[in-house]
Amino acid sequence: MKSIASASDAETQRAGAAIGRAAGPGSFIALYGGLGAGKSVFARGVARGLGILAPVQSPTFTLLNVYGEGRLPFYHFDAYRLDSEDELEALGYEDCFFGPGVVVIEWAQRVMGLLPGDRLDVAIREGEDENRRIIRLTPRGEQAERLLKEARL
Repeated sequence: MKSIASASDAETQRAGAAIGRAAGPGSFIALYGGLGAGKSVFARGVARGLGILAPVQSPTFTLLNVYGEGRLPFYHFDAYRLDSEDELEALGYEDCFFGPGVVVIEWAQRVMGLLPGDRLDVAIREGEDENRRIIRLTPRGEQAERLLKEARL
C-alpha cells in the first residue's frame, strides 16, 4: 500500500497520469471515495497517461465511456447510479473488465462482486482542508503490484 497527499486537482490528476503511463493491457483501477473526492479527476489523469487528449467526463449517466485513441483502449465506468450488479452485467462488462484495455471504475464498492481479483484499489478522501486529498493505493495481485511499482509515485 502507498499513500500520497495531494494539494490540488492538478496533483491528483498527475498521480492518475503516472498510473496511466505505467498501465498495461488488462490493468484495472477501482476508485473509492465520496462525492467530490476526486475520483473523476484521478480517472482523467489515467486517460492523459494513456495518451488520450479528448475531454474525459465522468460517465455517471451513461455508466461507461470508451476512449480508443490512446496507446490502449480506456474503459471508464461509473457505478454510482447502479441499483444492482445485474445492470453492469447488462452492459457486457466482461469484455471490458477482462480484455486488453485499461479499466477505471468509479464507485467500485457498488459492484464488489464483479471486480477482478487483480486490481489496484485507489481510495481518495478529503485531507485537512477542502482542497487536500489523501490518496491510498492498494495493489491486489501481481499485475497491480507491478503497476504501482512502475508508476513510481
